[in-house]
Amino acid sequence: MTEIKLKKLVPEAKLPQKMTEHAAGFDLFSANKENIVIKRGEVALIPTGLAVSLPEGFEAQIRPRSGLALNYQIGILNSPGTIDADYRGEIKIILFNFGKENFVVKPSSRIAQMVISKYEKVTFSLSEKLDETERGEGGFGHTKY
Repeated sequence: MTEIKLKKLVPEAKLPQKMTEHAAGFDLFSANKENIVIKRGEVALIPTGLAVSLPEGFEAQIRPRSGLALNYQIGILNSPGTIDADYRGEIKIILFNFGKENFVVKPSSRIAQMVISKYEKVTFSLSEKLDETERGEGGFGHTKY
């Protein structure tokens, strides 16, 4: 198991929580002291009050919560967002209101999920020819439903 260090930046910050035993993501909570209203069609940057120290070779992916998406049409504008291993600033969530009604982020609201992922270090090399596949250059809807 990999240990991830977190730092509370404000007293009201809540630690990420898994809501079920086998959940891949940890719910992130808002660290606002007062309600934040996100008007329809608008964006808000929501604080979590947390900073993270990820080990080299890991990233944290920030993803929307399905309940917020389905019930309130609230999403994350740059989904999935990425927190790199060398970032030490506050984790903030870019929420977008796709809905028709204003949305209120109350203090300590569950606003996103964070999934910790390991990644490979790679290098790129230029090549005049790539290996061939059955798909080839087919993309963007090239398969039939």
